[in-house]
Amino acid sequence: MKEKLKITAYEVIEEPMPLRTGDRRRAWMDDLPERFAYRCLPLAIANQMGWEILNPVGFTARWNGRDGLDAIRIRFDDAPSPLVGSHFGHGVLTFSLGYLFRTSKAHNLWVKGPANAPKDGIAALEGVIETDWAPFSFTMNWQFTRKRHKVRFERDEPIATVLPYPRHYLGKFDPQVRNLNEDAGLYRQYTQWREDRLAFNEDLGNPDSEAAKKGWQRSYMKGEDSEGQTFAGHETKLRIQDFRRP
Repeated sequence: MKEKLKITAYEVIEEPMPLRTGDRRRAWMDDLPERFAYRCLPLAIANQMGWEILNPVGFTARWNGRDGLDAIRIRFDDAPSPLVGSHFGHGVLTFSLGYLFRTSKAHNLWVKGPANAPKDGIAALEGVIETDWAPFSFTMNWQFTRKRHKVRFERDEPIATVLPYPRHYLGKFDPQVRNLNEDAGLYRQYTQWREDRLAFNEDLGNPDSEAAKKGWQRSYMKGEDSEGQTFAGHETKLRIQDFRRP
């Protein structure tokens, strides 16, 4: 019987940052007309990948452009949090998560910013950690991209996503570049999709057309190729378990 894959978040402080499964929603996607960004299934799936770690306290931060540890000024809404600070200098804002993560054998942990959640003036840094053996905790870091620019982090805003990833996985792939004509079936499907797509986009300009009534094409959302075949393994929503106490 195959062993079940596990990820455990060991608390190393009394009140670590909250954890939750990846949230499908994004405020900027909600604000778009008819929330049309959610029609892009790759975006919605990426939003849900992994587990999010939430900021424990609202604050505003500003970097003066210098390299010292005191170059970032943080104004907390309430009492200062020891989990947020400047530990590395060079415009890097650091979050101490409060966990030591352990994953199943041969699985790393990819630590990144929340997907499709850009912030003006600051960018999330990413790291990959061998959490199947390392007895160390780690921090989540964001680097300012503009000096003297105020950046806002709200309470309970996701500041990191953790995602288990098999070690040596990328090395198992055999990367190739080929001409699409070499695969007759795939070439036929692609050209049919491309022609349908061009025709649909052209018809959108006619308010009386079928395309205008539909508003958008749903083939990928339905897991359906250009010939109408559907695929059993297609996902429109991820089912990830919450962290729990055994």
